[in-house]
Amino acid sequence: MSAGAPAGPGLGARLRQAVAAHGRLCAGIDPHPSLLRDLGLGVDPAGLATFAERCVAAFAGRVAVVKPQVSFFEAFGSRGIAVLEDTMAALREAGALVLLDAKRGDIGSTNAAYARAWFGEGAPLRCDAVTLSPYLGEDALRGVVEAARADGAGAFVLCRTSNPEAGPLQGARRDDGLTVAAGVARWAEQFEGDVGLVVGITVRDALETLPLAGGAAPLLAPGFGAQGGSAADLRGVFGDESDRVLASVSRDLLRHAGSVETLVQAVEGWQRELTAGEGPGR
Repeated sequence: MSAGAPAGPGLGARLRQAVAAHGRLCAGIDPHPSLLRDLGLGVDPAGLATFAERCVAAFAGRVAVVKPQVSFFEAFGSRGIAVLEDTMAALREAGALVLLDAKRGDIGSTNAAYARAWFGEGAPLRCDAVTLSPYLGEDALRGVVEAARADGAGAFVLCRTSNPEAGPLQGARRDDGLTVAAGVARWAEQFEGDVGLVVGITVRDALETLPLAGGAAPLLAPGFGAQGGSAADLRGVFGDESDRVLASVSRDLLRHAGSVETLVQAVEGWQRELTAGEGPGR
C-alpha cells in the first residue's frame, strides 16, 4: 500500500461502486446569476436555496457524483455558505458522492485549515473529494490528500484543462523532460485511485500527451454539453481509459431546473446518452 493509505474503503473503491450503481454522470451545481434569473428565481440566498433543493431532489439517488461549485455559494456570503453546507449534507445523507469544486492549492497551515473544513467528523463542508490546483508543487498537495484519505475521501487535481490559455503552462517541460501535466498525472498514480485527474473532454490529444494508459486514477472530464463535448467523444478522446471517466455536465443539465421533474428528465437523458455513447442530439 502507498504511504497514508486509508484503513477502510477509499475514494477509488467508493467511486467504482457509485459508477456501477448510477453510471458515469457527474452533475454540477453551478448557480450562475443569469441561470437563477432564467429560472424565475431571485439572485439572493432564498433563490439559491430553492435552486439547490431542486438539485438535491433530482440528483440524489440518481447520479454517482454531484459537484457543487463553491464560488457561486461564496458570492452570497455567510448565507450562501450555509446553503452549501445544507446542500452537501443532504446529498451525502442520501448516499451521493460530493465533489466540492474549489480548485484550492496552498501550503502548510493554510492547507491544514482547508482540510479541517472538508474532511473528518464535524467538518462543516465535509465532502468525498475536492478539486485542487497543483501549481505550487506536488508536495503542496500532499497534506490535503493525506487528510482526505484518512477520511475515506480523495481529490481531483487539475491536469489538462480545456481552457486554451492553460496550454503553455500545462504543456511546459520540466527538468526531467515531462510536461507539467504529465508530471501531475504520474504523481497521482501513487494514491491507488484516491486521487483523480481533471482532463477536459475537449483535450483531443490526451492519450498521446499524458501517461494515462493502464492507470488507476479516475478522470474527471468537464466540457460536456455547453462547451461542445458529447457522449460520443468519450471513447474518441480517452480510448480504452474511458471506463475511468466521470462526465461532468452542468449548464446543459441545470437549464432544465425549472422543476425537479424536468431536471430528472435531463439527468436520465444524459445517462442514456453516456451509456449508449451517443451525442446529446438536442
